[in-house]
Amino acid sequence: MGGCDSVTYHNVTQNVFDCLKKKLEHAGVKVPAGNEGEIEGYGVKGHFKWDGATNLTITITSKPLILPCGTIMGKLNDTVHDCGGAT
Repeated sequence: MGGCDSVTYHNVTQNVFDCLKKKLEHAGVKVPAGNEGEIEGYGVKGHFKWDGATNLTITITSKPLILPCGTIMGKLNDTVHDCGGAT
């Protein structure tokens, strides 16, 4: 089980951040309260940190070997964009 490179999203306002957390939770990913913490779901673990203004960094720290980083990051990118953020 390895991780993936960190990705930083921009234009992540409070509304975008709240939307993202709700969508992840609705999809079965455990997301703690606050601006920083560990996320987990479907065998994928990661860390997120939002600066409280516009930048959100997510690092996937471990994942199943058969699940490519590109698939995980693609889903995250789609969700962030759906909520109004940008890469």
